Formats: sequence, C-alpha cells, structure tokens
Amino acid sequence: MNTKLQDRVLTGDRTTGKLHLGHYVGSLKNRVEMQHQYDMFVLLADVQALTTHYEAPQEMGRHLRQIALDYLAVGLDPAKSTIFIQSLVPEIAELTVFYSMFVTVNSLRHNPTIKSEAAERGYTQLYYGFLGYPVSQAADITFCKATLVPVGDDQLPHIEQTRKIVRRFNELYAPVLVEPKAVVGEVPRLIGLDGKSKMSKSLGNAISLDATAKEVQEKLKVAVTDPARVRKSDPGHPDVCPVFSYHKAFAAESADEIAAGCRSAAIGCVECKQRVAKQINDLLDPMRERREAYKVHPERVDEILVAGTERARSIAKETMQEIRSAMGIAYRLGEACN
Repeated sequence: MNTKLQDRVLTGDRTTGKLHLGHYVGSLKNRVEMQHQYDMFVLLADVQALTTHYEAPQEMGRHLRQIALDYLAVGLDPAKSTIFIQSLVPEIAELTVFYSMFVTVNSLRHNPTIKSEAAERGYTQLYYGFLGYPVSQAADITFCKATLVPVGDDQLPHIEQTRKIVRRFNELYAPVLVEPKAVVGEVPRLIGLDGKSKMSKSLGNAISLDATAKEVQEKLKVAVTDPARVRKSDPGHPDVCPVFSYHKAFAAESADEIAAGCRSAAIGCVECKQRVAKQINDLLDPMRERREAYKVHPERVDEILVAGTERARSIAKETMQEIRSAMGIAYRLGEACN
C-alpha cells in the first residue's frame, strides 16, 4: 500500500448495479492512473445505495461483487488501492451520527444536488437517509482523512458540505479532521445510446463494462445518430451525433477523420458505428481477460474485499478514537460515571 504518500484519495460508487462505459470515462480511468500517485481508497457504498434502493437491500451483496469485479477488470490494483465495503466499517455510521448533530436540515434541503436528484426521481417527501446523504458522504471522506476527492461538477456541493462539517467540528472540539479538496475532472459526461441523457444503468441506455463483443455491436447498431441524416448520401453533423461522442472518448486519434467523413457523406452511420464498436471492444478486451481470471477464482475477490475492509476498519478505529477524545467522550469502563 502507498502508506507513505502524503495525499490520500477517497472515491467509490453506490452498489446499485454494474458499471458502464460512462463510469469508465468519467471516473474509473482516472482512478487507475491516480492509484500510482496517491494512497487510494475505493468505497463500495452499499449503505448509501439504500437511500434510493431501500426496498431491495438483498440486491446489495450481488451488486457489490459485480462492481468489485468491474474495479479489478479496469485495472485497479488491490496492492495499490484499498477497496472496501462501507457497511462493514461501522465507524462511518457512527461518524455520520456525530456530524448530524450540528448540520442543519435547512442546509441539506438547499443542497442543489439533493434538490436536483429529488426532482429527477419525483420525490415529494424526502426520507431522512436521502436528505442526509451529504452527511454520510462527509463521514466516508473524513474517516480515513482523505485529502483529495475526485468528483464531477454535480457533486461539488457535497464536498463543500464536507468542508463545512470539518471546519465546524474542528472549531467546536479540536483540530483533528482534514479539510479535503475536490478534484474536478474535465471529461464530459458520456451521452446514452438513446441520445437523450447521460449514459445510465437505470435508464437502460448504457454499455456495461462486462458486455461481450457481440453485445457492444448490437447495442451500437440501435444507437441514436444525427436525426437530420436520413440517407447515407446526406451530409452529417457529428457535433450533434451521440455516436460521434464515443469516437472522441474512445478513438480520439481518428475522431477528426470520422468527423470529416461524416460531414462529406464519405462515411455512413453503419460504418461509423462499426468503427467505434471495434475501438470499444479493443478497450474492453484486456478488461475481459482480467475479469475472467477473477471469475474463475471468486475467492480471490472476497479476499481482496476482506483485506481492504480490514485496512479501512483499522484506520477508522484510529480516527474515531481521536474524534471521541476531541469530543470528550472517549469513555473507559469504570471512569464514565466518576
């Protein structure tokens, strides 16, 4: 583990289903690169998954193993990245409770990310867990004293909430917590196959990281393209074509050639899709090999999760001892009532 490195990174995913190409472009590729520079903590957020999937908790176990396989397949190295399960680090839940004592409901209600997601999901009543998601996320970040948190623009309000919580705790009790910094990626969100919104597992417009070569080809065959291009002889408009965005994401070196061929009608949509399917499959092929190596030895995945969770738990215990001492509640039996 990179325990001597100064900066520690906290990142992760809610365990609501397998990951897809949008996750790879938006975060996973960056994580694989960052693990060589920082002490990387990767969270399987099964508790936070319940904020929107509380009616199906039994699904969390299956999903977390799927996502763990995705992590290992894309190249996260368990010798460099601590992959751990949120619910098996109870100190995170304890820390969430402590923080909730001095975070106002109004500040949570006015969090733009919470408001936006609630509107998207049609929530008219906000459950406590959903509303308090930023507090739980603050506990995720601070239990291991992460200094860097890679996020998209939509998550910046959550990071700012964490920074406020850290400052408030340090002011109230003692300066034991580290104020993290957001690392905002410049990669645009990958639009879905339907051309309407970002690639999303819940919307069914995604290509999963465990897709076979044939599945990639079949999904791209029905992907939305430039709506104004009816015939192959019609000049295309690559800037408004969702499939062209995949060329930019997965075959940047040939994107200009594809754009020129589209505008001049030298390349049709079928050929365009076939080319990008090959590029995506070339990307996924080594992932498929790594995934298969772990799938035939599933006990190795569990061993990795156990080791990562044990390390996270060990650090969490140290942090909670500091937290309790700062708050004056580091009780010892026989002394608490004296």
